[in-house]
Amino acid sequence: MTQQHSSRSKPLQTLIGAGLVVLALSLAWGASTVSSEAGYGGVGPNFFPWVVSIALLICGALCVVHALTGGFRVLEEGSGAERAHWKGFIWVSAGLLLNALLITTLGFILSCALCFVLSVRGFRSSEGELDLRLQAWIKDSLIGVAVAAPVFWMFTQLLAINLPGLTKTGWL
Repeated sequence: MTQQHSSRSKPLQTLIGAGLVVLALSLAWGASTVSSEAGYGGVGPNFFPWVVSIALLICGALCVVHALTGGFRVLEEGSGAERAHWKGFIWVSAGLLLNALLITTLGFILSCALCFVLSVRGFRSSEGELDLRLQAWIKDSLIGVAVAAPVFWMFTQLLAINLPGLTKTGWL
């Protein structure tokens, strides 16, 4: 890493650490609003949010300390491209947004499968291998359903957690 690159990255590294600290404090504030009444196994619903908040606070504080005392050490050069791949970003973003928009209409399985299909398009696009043939769409749709369906069934049938379904049967 060059001296010029190092001097530019220290403020950014400090900002990343400070952002983690702010995020940890926000999570801790949210955890403080959750009931602490002990449930199954003697642990209340606010236990894990507190664990995550504390761990994130420690990581954020260590990042700030490292940034202020010489920058992150043994930092490897990034392996990604110099610039963002916006077409891939748009495919993945569309998948996530459509999943959130359509999950109550299409149900968990189909909306997650759609998210998978569009995300695959985005990742393949970033590798220069975007395949828009019908065969690729069908194959990725089947894989998406094969991944989403068991997750849906596990949550709804085994854990009795309600997820939006396409039908009232609990199987779709």
